[in-house]
Amino acid sequence: MKNIKKIVIAAAVLPMALTSASAYAFGGKDSGQHKGGMCGGGDMGKGMMRDLDLTDEQKEQFKEMRKAGKEQMKAKFAENGADMMAARQAQQAKVSDLVLADNFDEAAARALASEMVEKQTERRVNMLKKQHEMLSILTPEQKVKFKELQAEKMQKCQEKMEKRKNK
Repeated sequence: MKNIKKIVIAAAVLPMALTSASAYAFGGKDSGQHKGGMCGGGDMGKGMMRDLDLTDEQKEQFKEMRKAGKEQMKAKFAENGADMMAARQAQQAKVSDLVLADNFDEAAARALASEMVEKQTERRVNMLKKQHEMLSILTPEQKVKFKELQAEKMQKCQEKMEKRKNK
């Protein structure tokens, strides 16, 4: 019985340990990177917004939107937190079963990958929708400035990646 427990624990912990190690190896926690990957996707941080010379009304609108989003997330987790955790654990169990099986089941791997992509797509669409709502309060001039700031950020990102590549 003790061996079964050890095997189950190893099956659950091993994929997480491997994932953590690979994330760290590919530029994780201490590599100077931040949320959103190497250069952060559609960053709408306070720094970029500060450069747009927002009016007090716009600042207040952004503040309210952020507050509402935070409250929505809290409510969502309060309502569905246990279900979301159970789903995450079930998916992790599927991954563990797949990678620890005696024979690799490509069909099962493809089905699991498709399921994961579908969930990620849904999260990404929701994120883009929220960004659109937030950026819709900008004036046409501020939108042009926002695009310029994004282009500058992407240029710096490209330079940073080239510098790393040439090390």
